[in-house]
Amino acid sequence: MKKVLINTLLLLITGLAYLQGSALAKVADRVVAVVGNEVIFKSEIDNRALMARLQYPELAQDKGLSRSILEGVIDQKIILAKAKIDSVSIDINTLDSMVNDRFKQISSSFTSKVEMESRLGKSSAGIRESIREELRNQQLIETLRKKKSAGITVTYGEAIEFYNTNRSQLPEIPEEVSVSQLIKYSGVAAESRAQSLATIQEIRKELLAGADFATLAMQYSQDPGSAKSGGDLGLVRKGQLIQSFETAAYALKEGGISDIVETRYGFHLIQLLSKEDNAVHVRHILIGLDRSKGDFSEAIQQLNSLHADLLSGKETFAEMAKKYSDDSASAPIGGAILMSGSSRKTFPPSKLFPQLQQIIASLKKSGDISKPQQINPPQREPFYGIFRLNERIATHPLDPEKDYSALEEMALDYKSRQLFNQWVQQLHKEVYVRISDI
Repeated sequence: MKKVLINTLLLLITGLAYLQGSALAKVADRVVAVVGNEVIFKSEIDNRALMARLQYPELAQDKGLSRSILEGVIDQKIILAKAKIDSVSIDINTLDSMVNDRFKQISSSFTSKVEMESRLGKSSAGIRESIREELRNQQLIETLRKKKSAGITVTYGEAIEFYNTNRSQLPEIPEEVSVSQLIKYSGVAAESRAQSLATIQEIRKELLAGADFATLAMQYSQDPGSAKSGGDLGLVRKGQLIQSFETAAYALKEGGISDIVETRYGFHLIQLLSKEDNAVHVRHILIGLDRSKGDFSEAIQQLNSLHADLLSGKETFAEMAKKYSDDSASAPIGGAILMSGSSRKTFPPSKLFPQLQQIIASLKKSGDISKPQQINPPQREPFYGIFRLNERIATHPLDPEKDYSALEEMALDYKSRQLFNQWVQQLHKEVYVRISDI
């Protein structure tokens, strides 16, 4: 296990290491490996080894660190070559966001822009480009790894065997919380709603007259995530879409176009491209609802009333969330917040955005409920909500039964990385590699 994790760790070490090559290049340098038509310089390996020891002190006494890093960089170049051949793509918007975050993190380490550029030996634009290249490579590798890992599962026996073999190396389970929410968005002015409805009705007339769905989606859809790709949402598993949207999608025949479907986000037209038992491939056109002039007064009044009823025990939080919450994802399951990308109802508080972390930290015991307050999540519209702390689990050693879901994730990740590493070793046979003495 240790070798797989170390190799993965060294492959992904980033940050200042990637940026300081020009400064280290001032000393004597030499080629330590050739991969296909690309060369790897000793300065890059020394640089990454330095950053590895700074970020992970436990590697300080590892005499084979430089060799391990060199092997990791060789693997990276081979994988990237394969990703290019397979035309692997990544989300540019996500990459841009990651680049901005990393640039801010790095620039905060210096007192000024001048100091940063002087220390790193590059202009701000050059630093950004270096960050982009490194993060892009990371994303390509991770995307390819996920593609290769698709369909891999672990049995209960495999998970327990993984635990028994590696229990001394497994991390503690950090503090986790289980939280439920009941949220309300602002109302939409009648005039604004009528205008959005009229717009989607005109678009539907064009579709019925024979217009191309993808072309109209690119022209009119207000969904920034899919408009540029003709409204294509890709293959979406059952349960991942808003209920009204999902019901309409599954009712369609391939190629069919829905009537107008309303969700909290606005009005949709949906086209079904293909359908499986538990997934659909759809595209849509969204005309949103303008909530900028919406009024929260009704939402606040209702939440205050619901809060009082909760404290008096009139109904349970889950019952009220199902009836009154505007969140289509959590309302059907009693307001429970799930860990992003999974079905887990417990997760580290750090997975919540900062404002919500503070609210949950103020709730001391299971069953405590917050007062209604406005929430301003990053890059999303504000809302008012009340939150319930269902459970707080202190940091503890991993228990294979009580923490089985976490153990299963670790075992699955380990298995997928093992298989991926084996696949990478097969790729070595297809690419010319020459290694010199490090």
